[in-house]
Amino acid sequence: MQGSIRFDGEWITITKRAVGHQPREFRLRAADVTGTRLKPATRLFHGYLQFLLPGSAQASESTGIASGGRPPHSDPHSLSIPRRSNDGAAKLMAAVEQVRSSQ
Repeated sequence: MQGSIRFDGEWITITKRAVGHQPREFRLRAADVTGTRLKPATRLFHGYLQFLLPGSAQASESTGIASGGRPPHSDPHSLSIPRRSNDGAAKLMAAVEQVRSSQ
């Protein structure tokens, strides 16, 4: 599975690509986000970032060595990140939090 995330200052766009499937895109308005979660990746495991919306429950972390404690791929409001993306993910989350706090 591969994915990407973009933030234009108003909209968060998460694109997920599973092997053999068409990319799926999920758009979230930053002002609608009620919370954020960031679990930094380590040398052994990917981390994730997740956005919480009104009426949506926090996704549970998968257990097992292969998933490394990340939300399931089916969660449209989260994205798995490799260790090299930790700094970028932290900056993205800070930018989203800044928009949230100004609303």
